Amino acid sequence: MTDFANLLFLDIETAAAYKEYSEIPERIQKLWDKKASFLRNPNDLSPSELYGQAAIYSEFGKVISIAVGFINEEEEGGPTLRIKDISGHDEVELLKEFKALIEEKFNPKKLILCAHNGKEFDFPYIARRMVINNITVPKVLQLSGKKPWEIPHLDTLDMWKFGDYKHYTSLDLLAAILDIPTSKDDIDGSQVNHVYYQENDLERIAEYCKKDVSVLAQVYLRIQQLPTLNQDRIFIL
Repeated sequence: MTDFANLLFLDIETAAAYKEYSEIPERIQKLWDKKASFLRNPNDLSPSELYGQAAIYSEFGKVISIAVGFINEEEEGGPTLRIKDISGHDEVELLKEFKALIEEKFNPKKLILCAHNGKEFDFPYIARRMVINNITVPKVLQLSGKKPWEIPHLDTLDMWKFGDYKHYTSLDLLAAILDIPTSKDDIDGSQVNHVYYQENDLERIAEYCKKDVSVLAQVYLRIQQLPTLNQDRIFIL
């Protein structure tokens, strides 16, 4: 049985570290140019024109929102899902707040993180940004020396693969085929950098991030063949 008391659903949103290509420090700019030369580029865009893609690379981007959710089975009337976000322009403060949350509110020896494609994106991205910002990485994100079965991470993408290593399915597609309401009713991940820098609307991004966690939790329940939650049992704070 799932130990929901120690399971934290998680999603992050990221943006390029700088608003404009011209703002990148010269040393990093040269390295972005090199990185950009290896990116898929059918329209032959310049490194500066490709800079919006920097958001997905932890060396060139930053975390602007982390949404977390947990299922409480002790609520009157049945389980509830409660979701909150930690968002901000100051990445250091954001990451410290997230670190404090998981270390102070959960048992570090029992905590399990769950995300969609988290093993390839969310978990390593957060850990790398903590190292870059000189923040001690919490134990739940430290993988060195651990055997695969000792790593406290769940990934709904891995769960859906059922051993098929070459198969990728987006969270949105899983939600659609499992008849779970979408989180993409306003923006999607490809628009986050634009909404952050051009529209200056971090709140909109945070709401989208929290909706993703709601979908993630429902997808997890379906894959585990457990009852999903009615919308009135989901509280987005």
